[in-house]
Amino acid sequence: MAVRDKNDPERWNPEPRWLAGVVVLAVAGIYTALPEHLIVGPRWGFFAVVTALLIPAAVAHNLKYHRLNQILGFVESGVVTLGMIASVVLLITGLPTHREKPTELLLSASALWATNVLVFALWYWRLDAGGPHGRDKRQGHDQGAFLFPQMMLPSDAPIAGKPDEWAPNFVDYLFLAFNTSTAFSPTDVPVLTRWAKVMMMLQSLISLTVVVLLAARAVNIL
Repeated sequence: MAVRDKNDPERWNPEPRWLAGVVVLAVAGIYTALPEHLIVGPRWGFFAVVTALLIPAAVAHNLKYHRLNQILGFVESGVVTLGMIASVVLLITGLPTHREKPTELLLSASALWATNVLVFALWYWRLDAGGPHGRDKRQGHDQGAFLFPQMMLPSDAPIAGKPDEWAPNFVDYLFLAFNTSTAFSPTDVPVLTRWAKVMMMLQSLISLTVVVLLAARAVNIL
């Protein structure tokens, strides 16, 4: 939880970024482990590009070049999104040729489903309420694209910390993305803005496509 230091209103204590960095590397690692025909370009090229963007983004954040950090973060998220979409398209187009054995197909589809969750968690985290830097500058979280339950609690509600100082971190957005891919809809977090609704529809569509393809292939094998 990121809250502003009340003794120094000009100072902000930033939300930890390391988990988002781990997720980006995890997405790159999953992509690298996919079968050759689901990868665009050299096998290690994607991981190299993501790492080349992640390192300067981390340096820019530590040096408080927040605008540069934000730009690199968007580019980084765009790269992993394009990689995921390309792999899903290759998976779909490759089904009629039966290029993958049933076990390989199951592993590939599961990897892409997990990647879908992680990629959209990154987008929600980067875009909601001005992104992590924008949220860090506010004491509490009273605005944004998602209405988290903590935002509706009274100030004396018995939760960890004070409700008016609560702010979401990456785990909250990961939970939101996981629910969207599992239930194909938001669960405990209503969506307030149009851009968020469009992104959640896209995430649900990708998740549903992967699941339906798996089911259809399984029936075909039987």
